[in-house]
Amino acid sequence: MADGGDLLRARFGMDLPGTEVPDVIAPLLDRRVVRRYTDQLVPDSLLDALLAAAQSAPAKSDLQQYSVVVMRDAARIKQIADWIGTMDWIATAPVFLVWCGDMRRGQRLCDMHDMPHANNNMDTFLNTAVDCSLAMAQFMAAAEAVGLGTCPISYVRSHIERVSPLLGLPSGVYPVAGLSLGWPVFRRPVSMRLPPSVVVHRERYDDSALPDDIAAYDERRRAREPVAASGLKNNDVYPSRDGVGWSENVARQLSVPERFGFGAYLKTKGFDLA
Repeated sequence: MADGGDLLRARFGMDLPGTEVPDVIAPLLDRRVVRRYTDQLVPDSLLDALLAAAQSAPAKSDLQQYSVVVMRDAARIKQIADWIGTMDWIATAPVFLVWCGDMRRGQRLCDMHDMPHANNNMDTFLNTAVDCSLAMAQFMAAAEAVGLGTCPISYVRSHIERVSPLLGLPSGVYPVAGLSLGWPVFRRPVSMRLPPSVVVHRERYDDSALPDDIAAYDERRRAREPVAASGLKNNDVYPSRDGVGWSENVARQLSVPERFGFGAYLKTKGFDLA
């Protein structure tokens, strides 16, 4: 493992003077996405331990409003990979997990105790998503601590009308993200992140320096990993050209609606979102 300064430079492309990196958090700075997996299986005993670690994550008011569907059937995993179309490596993962927000369990608990469920609203939807995300993040940290690799897949929501029936998701349950899991073939370089000055605010939110900070970040990132033509977003809307930086590519993506039917889908799954 590299020392703290090297890890910070790899992650941010710059020195962060005065930042001390304890050994126990160094692996978190060195986290990488893994998209190629060996044929080695993940033992059930280890997977169950990772899932237990995930369930140890914080949960809003101890409500634990999430579920996870574990997939090992290669043919079923390949169905999801084929639907997504641009991520064929998903089919090589020995395990694919779909992390779900779950309001249904709370509704059933109210029924069991002859009480109304009076919280079918936007706040509950947000709490289910946050509970689910915290558990998934803890699962990822545990998996990487034992040498496994993971990659979150938001694209399961792009094919939610197919994924939900495949998994038998009932009313009140929806997929937040997929997660591929396996033993890495190799470790990719770390992804450069925005400088803390952009993300971390002290006492009050202040983005007055954003244009300058982003311009500097674009230059650092372009020097290390220029945006390839194949990585440009929405080439059917904007012309492909050389020299596109991270921030422009983000704007290209965010300027075109994505999953605009998600809210309507959630309503069909019993969420009021009021």
